[in-house]
Amino acid sequence: SNLYRVSPTGTAEPQRLTSFAGADNAPGSGSYPAFSPDGRSIAYVEGGPVELFSYGTRHLAIIPAMGGERRLLTASLDRNVTGPVWSADGKSISVIVEDDGAERIARVDIASGRISDVASGPRVFSALTGNGKGRIAALLSTPMMPPEVVAFDGNTARQLTHHNDAWRASVTLSPVTATSFRSKDGTEVHGFVTLPAQTPAQTLAKPLPAILFNHGGPQSQFDWSFNPMWQALAGHGLAVIASNPRGGTGRGQDYAKAIYAAWGSVDVQDALAAVDDAVARGIADPARLGVGGWSYGGMLTNYLIASDTRFKAAVSGASISNVIAGYGTDQYVNDYETELGKPWENREAWDRVSYPFLHNDRIVTPTLFMVGQVDWNVPLIASEQMYQALRSRGIPARLVIYPGEHHGVKRPSFLKDRMTRWLGWYDQYIK
Repeated sequence: SNLYRVSPTGTAEPQRLTSFAGADNAPGSGSYPAFSPDGRSIAYVEGGPVELFSYGTRHLAIIPAMGGERRLLTASLDRNVTGPVWSADGKSISVIVEDDGAERIARVDIASGRISDVASGPRVFSALTGNGKGRIAALLSTPMMPPEVVAFDGNTARQLTHHNDAWRASVTLSPVTATSFRSKDGTEVHGFVTLPAQTPAQTLAKPLPAILFNHGGPQSQFDWSFNPMWQALAGHGLAVIASNPRGGTGRGQDYAKAIYAAWGSVDVQDALAAVDDAVARGIADPARLGVGGWSYGGMLTNYLIASDTRFKAAVSGASISNVIAGYGTDQYVNDYETELGKPWENREAWDRVSYPFLHNDRIVTPTLFMVGQVDWNVPLIASEQMYQALRSRGIPARLVIYPGEHHGVKRPSFLKDRMTRWLGWYDQYIK
């Protein structure tokens, strides 16, 4: 993948502006290229080292529109950026910065490279856009507010839409707090805890049944945006523990690549440390713990129940454990061969990250597997294999396949069914 300039008349050959050999450090990751107001430069988002693909930090870059040397503007910022928007005078570019549980808007001065915040704090901005005359707008979300459109008067966000006001007035939302704790090897890990609205931490009479909820990716993060899953679980009387273990983004490239070719290693330690922290603070009842997640969140769920027997119930959505079954059947062949090598050349690495399937005799947790029938991302076969492995050993397991659905379930009736089954599974085994 590279950046080309094409004549709108189609009479000339496209001019190649960049020269990347690998797709994952190429332009376009996280935004469309953006012309400067005078048309002389193009801003784009460039990935990190190609060998790190999604683990690498994405930076803001500019390149002359007629061709020339590209310049990285955020090389010293060890955080992902996205959505470049030029100022009216062409002297600065605004971007979204993914940073430790938040997504802030920052302005990058082109001449000096200086980065200054436009809007920050415990909230999440997304979909940054501009009108070409110096005005910018974005979506804004907080734990208590689904996304709404805001415009900026200087550095002040002015809310323009109120699509969710009536709904918010009709429900009682649960409070979300940030957490910080140490993993087994001393690494500082951050996350969030959501408690049922009527049971704030300071008035807990006794520890609550709790769910460790894992994010997907793994190159993503839990953040200060509205999370309907946390609210549904907490609204059902469950404490929700959500960690940002190593392998995720928002804490820099080294933090993200810590599980490179080592899935189910330090990320397991970090997630278990989140549970230990909640138990130590009297939030989570150690005898009533559940775990769950979707995509890599489901994979991490499988790694956790194959590493620790404390969980009384698990929900594993769109996950894989026998990773070699993914080779040639899912969309990750480039990632696999880059990170793990070819299966016939480096079988040890493939087996190492497949321990929930190859050593499923370690698993004692009743597990509900869920998957879309036509999921090309993490295909159905992966869930079928784990379900069969647990059933063959007499471990309570259930497999739910949503017909016609892909990696993200879309049909409203299926979304409701998924949540109902999810809560019912936890009710049956821990609540």
